Amino acid sequence: MVPRTGPKPLAGTLWRGLRIGLLGGSFNPAHEGHRHMSLMALKRLGLDQVWWLVSPQNPLKPLKGMASLEDRLAIAHKVAAHPRILPTDIETRMGTRYTVDTLAGLKRHFPGTHFVWLMGADNLGQIPRWRGWTRIFSMVPVAIFPRQPYSTGALGGKAARRFAKARLDMTVASGLATAKPPAWVFLDAPLHPASATAIRRQGGDGAVDSQGRIIR
Repeated sequence: MVPRTGPKPLAGTLWRGLRIGLLGGSFNPAHEGHRHMSLMALKRLGLDQVWWLVSPQNPLKPLKGMASLEDRLAIAHKVAAHPRILPTDIETRMGTRYTVDTLAGLKRHFPGTHFVWLMGADNLGQIPRWRGWTRIFSMVPVAIFPRQPYSTGALGGKAARRFAKARLDMTVASGLATAKPPAWVFLDAPLHPASATAIRRQGGDGAVDSQGRIIR
């Protein structure tokens, strides 16, 4: 049985054997693009759940304009609106800020759970700036989602070249969660046009239509 409550470090055995996608970020605010990406991950990667790791503070983003963690979590729950998409403040609970440390903590607290790191092509392009980025690829499989105009450059970038031999064909994506890392796949499919930056600029709360317009 798949737990429907948010993950807690001391209850890790409840998720043993499950396939969990991890979508990290500031979620400032969460929007339909995050939800669309999560639904695609559930379907294409054969996942049991996707966790939205609402970061206490992204080390690569400025504090100015950052909503409180409580507010960002509240909007994330509103936008997720799906029993298998779980927004969580588990990074705050574990006291981690960097992805590499978060993954180490999750693997320690959730033994036997099959994690997949989910990220857009824009982050694939900049991941060499992340602390311990090569360790991230060695700890969990990674799924890359297209995001224009970044996809082409990211697929020819430093990280993609470094782990070129670990790239799997999209046709075997459903088995990525149990693949031995390093292993990654690029899911070539259209994504929702929503942008957190555009939403903040327009003063929206994260709800957008299929064209990326704010729903009042």
